[in-house]
Amino acid sequence: MSGVNTPAPELLARYDDLKDQVRHHRRAYYVEDAPEISDADFDVLFRELEDIEALHPQIVTADSPTQEVGGNAVFSPVQHLTQMYSLEDVFSFSELEEWFARVGGGLAQLGAGDDVGWLAEVKIDGLAINLVYRNGVLFRAATRGDGTIGEDVTRNVMTIKEIPTRLTGDNIPEELEVRGEVFMPAKDFEDFNEARVEAGEVPFANPRNAAAGSLRQKNAAETAKRPLAMFVHGLGTVTGTTITSQHQAYDLMQQWGLPISPYTKLLNGTSADVAEQVGEYIADYGGRRHELVHGIDGIVVKVDHVSYQRQLGYTSRTPRWAVAYKYPPEEVHTKLLDILVNIGRTGRATPYAVMEPVFVDGSTVSMATLHNQDVVKAKNVKIGDTVVLRKAGDIIPEIVGPVLPLRGDDVTDFVMPAQCPACGTELRSMKEGDVDLRCPNAQSCPAQLTGRIEHAGSRGAFDIEALGEEAATWLTNGPGPNPAENSGVVEPGGPGVLTSDAQLFQLADTGDEELKARLADVVVWRQQRAKGEPTGVWEQVPYFYSRSGTPTANTIRLFEELEKAKTQPLWRVLVALSIRHVGPTAARALAASFGSMDALREAALQQDYERFTYVDGVGEVIATAVMEFFATDWRLAIIDAWAQAGVTMADEVEEHSTLLEGVTIVVTGTLEEYTRDSAKEAILSRGGKSTGSVSKNTDYLVAGDNAGSKLTRAEELGVTVLDEQGFTDLLAGAR
Repeated sequence: MSGVNTPAPELLARYDDLKDQVRHHRRAYYVEDAPEISDADFDVLFRELEDIEALHPQIVTADSPTQEVGGNAVFSPVQHLTQMYSLEDVFSFSELEEWFARVGGGLAQLGAGDDVGWLAEVKIDGLAINLVYRNGVLFRAATRGDGTIGEDVTRNVMTIKEIPTRLTGDNIPEELEVRGEVFMPAKDFEDFNEARVEAGEVPFANPRNAAAGSLRQKNAAETAKRPLAMFVHGLGTVTGTTITSQHQAYDLMQQWGLPISPYTKLLNGTSADVAEQVGEYIADYGGRRHELVHGIDGIVVKVDHVSYQRQLGYTSRTPRWAVAYKYPPEEVHTKLLDILVNIGRTGRATPYAVMEPVFVDGSTVSMATLHNQDVVKAKNVKIGDTVVLRKAGDIIPEIVGPVLPLRGDDVTDFVMPAQCPACGTELRSMKEGDVDLRCPNAQSCPAQLTGRIEHAGSRGAFDIEALGEEAATWLTNGPGPNPAENSGVVEPGGPGVLTSDAQLFQLADTGDEELKARLADVVVWRQQRAKGEPTGVWEQVPYFYSRSGTPTANTIRLFEELEKAKTQPLWRVLVALSIRHVGPTAARALAASFGSMDALREAALQQDYERFTYVDGVGEVIATAVMEFFATDWRLAIIDAWAQAGVTMADEVEEHSTLLEGVTIVVTGTLEEYTRDSAKEAILSRGGKSTGSVSKNTDYLVAGDNAGSKLTRAEELGVTVLDEQGFTDLLAGAR
């Protein structure tokens, strides 16, 4: 659903499935030298994974295959000067009109007149790129990554003739951060694929796959052979030149030699007037979307004036001043083979559809979530039905419903299991009115254990790249039934090497050698292939060790990264423990306030609710969850085992850790040397309290550019206002 920051359950289920598939096939190609699918099929899977992460960077974890190339990461991580945000998506004209009304109201509050500039642009179906020029010379090119950290692809980008390595013209900024989209032109893509076929190579599925694969070549000389192009669509950091509007920026960048899209249109008028013009623009390009130089998947609308963009601001993930209208998705028919149930990390039981693989809008789909038993009934789908499948937002597979005229007599109803398919515990609702069923056996349910182990290795927790979903599955489970007897679905079964979260660090280099040795006996089901095609014959093969009995490169890396994970700061340990509602933000706040696991544990065991609510951002829900966690013996045993293994349980006390104790600070506007997060971190690390609203209890307001109403409120209340230098002095103890 558009505009929702929290990823939908179907997205998370599909995202997990894609990570598993891509990592498996990458391992087969690079580690085992036994590819099971064609390059084109792999590119389809990888493209879908990239698209999901582009829309929801908050779910990207270090184990995602998009964070590495081949068997191991080969491109260095780099931090963007300014965050690359996602766009809010809308899927209908009514949603688009609601967006215009909302933004129009915001502009009116800012005192904007009726004649506000807007831009309508086609949304290029390519690969996002971030270019940094210093004194007019290309300094670095990076992929989007998670929006904050991308991969350095400078050498490959320098082979694209459309992208200048040196800017020309006047008033070139000292530092210029350019956002654009790399694509393979539609005509060139056809010629390129024909040449691949003639050379006996597998063609790419679509231009986006070709562009993404080309930019990720290890050898830049190979990238140079690919017909890539780019159009600029935005800016990040700019110093040394004043830019007042987006269309002015496009004009300047074109003068400097950067490629600008020929399809952008400047519109003027009230939000209602422009909404009508944008509707015409959408209809126009929707009717000739296949005639353009590149593929498109929607239309982007932006407020043109930079000052209004800054004042309208951002949510945590999207700019409030821009929106993406997505064209209706393609729909196809396929056979629903089965409906199975997955148990997630929190015990939630989620039915999902297993279908005959079908190609839909750029990728092959074989699974789709069905959310819960009530959704299955509402959609009226039965096992054996021919169903209508579409990509929600051109990304997420969704079953629309059955094709009733094709329903045969052999279909069967789905029956939600009464017991957890992973451990046999009776499923139940955890609270009154909750539609979802959950497995209450959190301690020993193997499916929940698998989810927690995977979560512990995620980017927001211990950041263990070698501990992804697949590795977590086969650490905690044995092989299930032969997939040939289960619609080709690989399911785990029986206990694995790890039977508790507490054992995780026994796998580290200095840990339990006997436990590690058991990994050699772990086998999984793999389908045999002949000439790249599945044979339907499945066999059990070792997972963590090679057939010769030696640990694979990834297994060795797992041991090494577990050892390194022991030094991670306290907040990451808190995230890794899977305390409900405690993500990175809450964990940082708790770690900064308590400083050690012992202090946190003591407050939780004493039910010191008031102590928790003192922590900025920790309310009743989080406080209750933390106290419930520490009240459970088996969870305390995990902490004790990790501590015994050498995992960090207390942060080092910094020199200025109490410098701002008892001081409440609000940061507003744009600062040059601090992001909003880094400013908050600086305050919290010195014992201060960072809040989002000005009140009589506020000690300081730090006001950057375009401070807005918070500055006015602070002046009315007599709150001390600091500029950026004053804030820096305060942090250094100079005030």
